[in-house]
This record gives sequence, structure tokens and C-alpha cells, in this order.
Amino acid sequence: MSDFEPIELPIAPDTPEAFGFAPCEGGVCAAAGVSAAGLHAGFRRDPNRRDMALVVADQTCVAAGTFTTNRFCAAPVIVSHEHVADGRARAVILNSGNANAATGEPGLATARRTADLVAATLGCEPADVLVASTGVIGQELSFGPFETGVPTAAEALAATPEAAHDAACAVMTTDTVPKEASFVGKLPASDGSAYEVHVGGFVKGSGMIQPNMATMLCVMSTDAPLTSEAAHEALLYAVKQTFNKVTVDSDTSTNDTAVLLATGKAAPAGESVGVDSAAFPAISAAIKAVCGELARKIAADGEGSTKLVTVNVLGAASDADADTVARAIANSPLVKTAIFGHDANWGRVAAAAGKCGVPFDQRAVDIDFMGVPVCRAGLTVPMDEDDMLRRFEAPEIDITVDLHSGDAHTRVWTCDLTHDYVTINGDYRT
Repeated sequence: MSDFEPIELPIAPDTPEAFGFAPCEGGVCAAAGVSAAGLHAGFRRDPNRRDMALVVADQTCVAAGTFTTNRFCAAPVIVSHEHVADGRARAVILNSGNANAATGEPGLATARRTADLVAATLGCEPADVLVASTGVIGQELSFGPFETGVPTAAEALAATPEAAHDAACAVMTTDTVPKEASFVGKLPASDGSAYEVHVGGFVKGSGMIQPNMATMLCVMSTDAPLTSEAAHEALLYAVKQTFNKVTVDSDTSTNDTAVLLATGKAAPAGESVGVDSAAFPAISAAIKAVCGELARKIAADGEGSTKLVTVNVLGAASDADADTVARAIANSPLVKTAIFGHDANWGRVAAAAGKCGVPFDQRAVDIDFMGVPVCRAGLTVPMDEDDMLRRFEAPEIDITVDLHSGDAHTRVWTCDLTHDYVTINGDYRT
């Protein structure tokens, strides 16, 4: 056994527990004033597979969104970006099976017609409807399933955990499991009292995962009374610290969308949470917590994956350096295949870190696998191979690297690289 102490990880100051928030049931419907539905509309051939989701606030409310940076951006992204610009929305309509990307003006027309249909069904303005799609790129999206599916979904809307789950299932593509999270806690009111609020949501994402964001559609909601500015700032911060720290295969999607609806339904009359409010750090931490749980579930469900892999990089000279090194390790096929093979090959980690262009002294670098020192000062540390093999049986694998070059640190989530990844992506359209 090693005489060296494990690398000590920094503690994040904005954990939900620090503000009294805890996990709860309900997903995107955990927040008061939000209902959802998920059903089979006909975008997919399998009648038993849900392929359309609808999330609706009781009335038009504060909203924020962030979208893909891919220049080959999908029609729904263009339309939703326009609609959420005023910081307001009522509904989000999502379909799986077809991305409505690289479809030109017909694709844009379909996205706008979809918003029009949802608006007419709910009795709101088209600009209050956000649209999102996921699936195959380059194929025209039929409007027909929306014509029958939207009225049916509107009738099926419910503010229940079951309805939230149905919506989460409806956006799955190569995902193997639906991904939901929700938290509950209390915010301080302006009169010195406190009131209970919820944050919840769902996400789809499994492959083509490389920030900014991932191949993901995410809808979140809260019943906290956020201002438009506060919702925007909280969402951007959360996405930067969570979804933007996920990588599976270094490909960025055309359709990435993350949306936050804030109904304010939990707050006393006249209460508002702005960026300078005493309540903002707490609700921001809760939003980040939901995104963090969803991000981890995306990484754990990487196409064909068997392991969730967390890469921690400490002691970097800057945040950018920490991020570059972490992503180089997380994206390395040699590192990912070593994890699949249960091989504690820290040399692959060192090589990935060393090739990425970030300056550091190899003679100072420490590396741990799952809290076990394997490299100190750039040199091998003896380890119990049998013990390490047992540790690799766990569903979650941690790699920690301390560069000893500064005080910056980051955390990135990825997964192992398996035979099934090639099979899944080789057969994607067939």
C-alpha cells in the first residue's frame, strides 16, 4: 500500500445542502404552476415509444434559455432563441426522432407552425412557445404528428411526477434511461420569513456530447419568483458549471437547448428574487444542483458506456488551463478504453494532459485513481493491482490530477469507451 495521502479535493461553496435544499420527487412538475405530458405522436415508427413532450406553465412566466454554439444550428433553436429573447414563455413543445436540422426554410416554417399550433391550443401568443427537436439531421420534419399530438397532449397535461416522467421519456433517442432531477428548499422573504420553493427538470443526452452544452434538450422549472435577469444569470451559471463540463465523444450537436421557466407560484404576493436579492445565491445553487444531477446522468448514459467517469484537475494556473487539461483527459480514447478495460494506466492520463498545450512541470504532477495515489511528482507510486481491479468494478470512476501550477481547478464528467459505442453509432439510421 502507498505511504502517500490522497489528493484533497476542494469543496464547492454553492452546494444545495449549504442552502438547505434537498432532492425531492416531481421532476419538471415539482414546481407549482407547471404541468407536462409525453405521448406517441407519430414521429417514430414504434407506437409504444413516446416521441413528443409538452411542458406548460399555468400562465406566461419568466423564462430563460441557452442554445447550441454549433453553426449548423437547427430550425427549432433559431425559433426558440427568437421567442425567449423577451424573457417570457408559457410552453415548451419537444419531439424526438427528427432533429429538424439542415432543413432550410421548410424546417423553419414547420417550427413556426408548431409554435402557432401550441399557442392556439393553449390560448397564448406564438412568441410564448418554445420548440425543440432531437433525432436524425437533414430530414424534413413532418408537421402531421403535431396536428394530432398537440391537442392530445394538451388534454393529457398533468402536474404529477408521472406526467413529468412521461415527458422525460418522450425526448429520449439513444438514451437508455430517462433523466430527471428535482430539489426543494426554502428562500428568505423580504419580511424575514421563509417560503418553500422547488426546482426540477429533465434532460435527454447520450451521444454527440461535447460542450458548449451537449447533445441535449433540457427543460427546467421553478416556482421561485425570479426576475428575467435572475433567471438568465442563474441558468447561464448553472450550464457553464455542469452541462458545459460533460463530454462523451467531443462532438457538438446542432440542437442543444436548455430552458428554464420560473412561475413564481410559491412566493408570497409581491415577492421577487433578483440577482442582488438575498435569496438569489440559494436558488442559483438549487438550479445548479438540478443541472449537475442531470449532467452526471448524461455522462453515465454515454452511448454504450459502463462507467461514469469524473475527471478532477487541481493546481492549474488558470481556469482555462484546468478545463483544457480535464477535457484532454476526458476525451482521450486511450484513457476511456483503459477504464473500460479496468486498467489503472496513469501513463495515459499523463500523456493526455501533456499533449494539450498547457504548460506545467511534469516533476510536480500528482495523479490519483479513485482516491488511490498512482503517481507522485511525476513518478510511479506502487499500488495493489488486485485492489485497483476491484475498485474498477464500481459504476463510478474518479481520476484526479494536481498540476501544482496554481490555484485553479475544475471537474469534467465523461464515460468509458466501449464496443457498443461503435455499434450504436454505426447503426444509428438503420
